[in-house]
Amino acid sequence: MSPDQKFTRWVKIALSVFLLLFVYFLMADSFMPMTPEARAMRPVTSIAPELSGPVQEVVVSDHQPVTQGDVLFRLDPSPFQIAHSQAQLNREQAEQENARLNAELAAARASLASAQATFDERSGERRRAEALLGRQGISRQQYEQQVAAEHTAQAAVASAQAQIESLEVQLGEEGDDNLRLRQANNALEKAELDLAHTVVKAPESGVVANLQLQPGQPAVALVASTVEVVADFREKSLRHVVLGDEAKVVFDALPGQIFEGHVSAFDAGTRAGQQAVDGQLVDIPASDRWIRDAQRARIHVALDTPLTELPPSGARATVQLVPGEHAMAKPFAWLQAHLISWLHYVY
Repeated sequence: MSPDQKFTRWVKIALSVFLLLFVYFLMADSFMPMTPEARAMRPVTSIAPELSGPVQEVVVSDHQPVTQGDVLFRLDPSPFQIAHSQAQLNREQAEQENARLNAELAAARASLASAQATFDERSGERRRAEALLGRQGISRQQYEQQVAAEHTAQAAVASAQAQIESLEVQLGEEGDDNLRLRQANNALEKAELDLAHTVVKAPESGVVANLQLQPGQPAVALVASTVEVVADFREKSLRHVVLGDEAKVVFDALPGQIFEGHVSAFDAGTRAGQQAVDGQLVDIPASDRWIRDAQRARIHVALDTPLTELPPSGARATVQLVPGEHAMAKPFAWLQAHLISWLHYVY
């Protein structure tokens, strides 16, 4: 068999295998489909407190298995305990208010009975005076005085009845149906519920994931009266920098001035290395770039001399580092720092 024949033979074999695989692919895709895009999905529940307050204690740790009802973390209960105590005081006040109204209502009913008795007496006297007037036993003036006394007694009865109606409206229903007590009970139940919600428990069994809670999380922002300079450098630029190395700081707002400082701290990471505190599972970013952007790391610089006037938080600056183990670099660092400070007069 000649070489051309062997080559032709192998080509035919390859084509036959390709055709066979192609036909198999078409048949398998129709009758026994397969996909590599599959995931094992588990229900994920985002756990968040129903109240707004700082986290006092985190009981569980990341990746810890928990069962339904296990305590995950606790909020600071102090403000909710105060609210609960106030709700209890309001409940007691409502009971005292109802007792006071009941006492006033009893007094008003007694006043009504007295006024009614006075009215009955004055009515009798007025009738007797009317009979005497017909027999000329009393004068017209005396009769009119009896009539006026009867009207006054009648007005007192009406006033007592109005007072009773007013107190009955203020008091409302008796017992547990009383509006004032129902409002106080609702406030007390809400305070008890809020206090119970300071303890956050697992609604179902599972595994804790992406735990980012820390005790004493801040609820407000406070701008301090001290100044610290933070500077972002490429990672490779910090290979020879150590704590305490000299630093020169030039503020954009203060051209021509150079402030001496030193490296006081290195940040442990960046946001790219922190999972979002959202109760979600980790999201791994994917990139098809061959050359990625250089990662920057943050350092902290403490000024050796306090500033006479504090710049606003976020003011821009330039930081020149002087690694201690490279003394020959100091002149060049001095020159760069001064060049930057002079350029700030221009831009």
